[in-house]
Amino acid sequence: MIAILKRELGAYFSCPIGYVYLGVFYLLTGYFFFGGVLYAQSSIMTPVFQVMINIVMFLTPVLTMRLMSEDLRHRTDQALLTAPVTLGAIVGGKFLAAAVVYTAGVSMSIVDSVVVEVLAQVNWAMVWGSYIGILLLGFAFIAIGQFISSLTENQAIAAIGCFVVVLAVFLMDALIDIVPNVVLRTILQGISFMSRYTPITNGILSVSNLVFFLSVCGIFLFLTTRVLEKRRWS
Repeated sequence: MIAILKRELGAYFSCPIGYVYLGVFYLLTGYFFFGGVLYAQSSIMTPVFQVMINIVMFLTPVLTMRLMSEDLRHRTDQALLTAPVTLGAIVGGKFLAAAVVYTAGVSMSIVDSVVVEVLAQVNWAMVWGSYIGILLLGFAFIAIGQFISSLTENQAIAAIGCFVVVLAVFLMDALIDIVPNVVLRTILQGISFMSRYTPITNGILSVSNLVFFLSVCGIFLFLTTRVLEKRRWS
């Protein structure tokens, strides 16, 4: 798994994707930090975390579109599938590489929180809750994007497919309010990402909410492994 992780991290920064992703991430979070926090003379980091949600929506597809589809397109997937590594190690290594790049983007804003702490008192329970929430949300979408990427060799299709799924997740809460069927409404509430993300950002680390996001990661990593297994035997 470590070899796959190093290979994928190198691939991110041997082409512009890694640099563009982190550059846009830092630019947007920095802009909203200065405009929404420092300029407003506020100690609330909410504007920064709100823009991070939008970053997750629009940039996660860019981060995950090449994870599996690039090997398919260049026909290097067969070398991976016949290498002396397990399918779980392949999928896990690729997932961890994307997660590391994503975490590098999120973690830079910790500096922003420290700057605010120097100027005013920060509610660290909410700040750390927001960091944990945005990381779990991003990891879940990375796992989903990786699964979609395993289904096609076209990176553009993988990116669009991931964006559609992420957008549907964010629109799910709006559907809950207008769905007349009680059973369907209950199901939507049960699988709603935002209803579980919001309490975490408020510093309420419910075990069920944490397990939910970790389960989403596990389910889609498992599905990706099954796709590779099917391809190996075919």
